[in-house]
Amino acid sequence: MTSPILLWTGFSVAVLAMLFIDFKLFSGKGKEIGIREALIWSAVWVGAALLFNAGIMMFDKERAVNFTTGYLIERALSMDNIFVFILIFNFFRVPAIYQQGVLFWGILLALVLRVFFIGAGVILINMFHWTIYLMGAMLLFVGVKMLLHKEDEQNLAESKVLKLVKKLFPVTNDYHEDSFFIKKDGVRWATPLFLVFVMVAAMDIVFAVDSIPAILAVTTDPFVVYTSNIFAILGLRALYSAVAALTGMFVYLNVGLCVILVLIGCKMLASDVVHIPVVWTLGLVGAVLLTSVIASLLFVKKVNVP
Repeated sequence: MTSPILLWTGFSVAVLAMLFIDFKLFSGKGKEIGIREALIWSAVWVGAALLFNAGIMMFDKERAVNFTTGYLIERALSMDNIFVFILIFNFFRVPAIYQQGVLFWGILLALVLRVFFIGAGVILINMFHWTIYLMGAMLLFVGVKMLLHKEDEQNLAESKVLKLVKKLFPVTNDYHEDSFFIKKDGVRWATPLFLVFVMVAAMDIVFAVDSIPAILAVTTDPFVVYTSNIFAILGLRALYSAVAALTGMFVYLNVGLCVILVLIGCKMLASDVVHIPVVWTLGLVGAVLLTSVIASLLFVKKVNVP
């Protein structure tokens, strides 16, 4: 772990390779994903993260624990991304064969945004320690707001982002395969799929702002923060395909995510008064997630997996 340039370069190359595998093998152009395939690929991405963490463990156990905690937090928070993506796709009635392409570009954008927000977050905390209280308060606010407020299609219909895009571009009524733009009578028209991408991109920014402070409560090590975030994002498309079909099973998962945000926010606010070991944070996050999943499975009807 003493060659940072080599580590960053090697991981960046590995990310590009994993993106290629994700796009070519998991969900190529116009491919509709079944639940079983999505679950298998979700397991593959989790396995890749565990394998990477095993490599970290060989050199630095503390970093490995931080990576595990950060990955679990970001993976949990990515579930909220998925629920919003499902809402967006349902609102725009996006055909299943076009959803994966939008998610691919959305994930690429998310990777770039995470680099920016991670760098900014680490610099702010190191230069101005008091910003940790702002981040903690923000997480606390977001957690409570999510618990009391539910997104619906009316919120999307009134989105200022959508209204702005419609002012900038004429928009077609129908989809034109997987194209974002088409030319019609010499005029460039945006398709509904471009509106979907814009909404996904807007959500990427919101989720990056929400999730980065959560992992910075665990560690400010840029390599651990970045790698745990990237591994959580890489498997997002596979996880989306599975959750989209099984979404009715996890009715209490959102409550668990809200609780996690509130707990991490409180930890950041009390960081200079009470030191909570990362292992305790890992156990607490795991317990909340497990409880919300078990509660969901106990109180919902079974879903048949095709």
